Amino acid sequence: MSIRVLVVDDQHVVRAGFTAIIDGEPDLEVVGQAGDGAEALRAVRELRPDVVLMDIRMPGMDGLTATRELTGGPEATARILVLTTFHRDEYVYGALRAGASGFLLKDCDPQELVDAIRTVAEGAAMLAPAVTRRLIDAFVSGTVAPPSPADDRLDLLTQRERDVLFHVAQGLSNTEVGATLGIGTATVKTHVNAILTKLDLRDRVQATIFAYDAGLVRPGQRG
Repeated sequence: MSIRVLVVDDQHVVRAGFTAIIDGEPDLEVVGQAGDGAEALRAVRELRPDVVLMDIRMPGMDGLTATRELTGGPEATARILVLTTFHRDEYVYGALRAGASGFLLKDCDPQELVDAIRTVAEGAAMLAPAVTRRLIDAFVSGTVAPPSPADDRLDLLTQRERDVLFHVAQGLSNTEVGATLGIGTATVKTHVNAILTKLDLRDRVQATIFAYDAGLVRPGQRG
């Protein structure tokens, strides 16, 4: 079955461009388009897409508000992939907090776009290392919200799970985490699943946000 995609952007030419790329893939299908957040909410209810490509800056209801609405209910099924120019967009961090499954820069190449759609449709999160570095830069520059008070849920993790979370929050894949810590990829996956379960988090994006908020990783820190 094809992965059903809704494209949300206030610029028609942008929607058309993404649609052409997506419809060119045999396993992907654009089922609709929307020009703002309110249209997106109506389209999701009517068309039931698997993935929503969501622009942030739009007139009327913006992408951040729409993302909160689409991910906040118990019946939420669509995965949200945020598209942004980031360096002008202070709302990306808020979109991830609101439940987005990841984000891409609008100047990404076509293969990155279709790979990201497939990734989030499978239930994983799309937070590429290059984008993670931009997020860290935003922390340093103060363009994102400051961390919330320390979260004692960190105490629920074993030391090895903390080590894994530390590297996940820096954008490393399971294979890269395994190589860094000297453990197998399957073991890393087991630790990641345990982390998500213990912390009641949905995916690696939320885990990354948690790691910064809890003080496990700090802006500019490399390990």
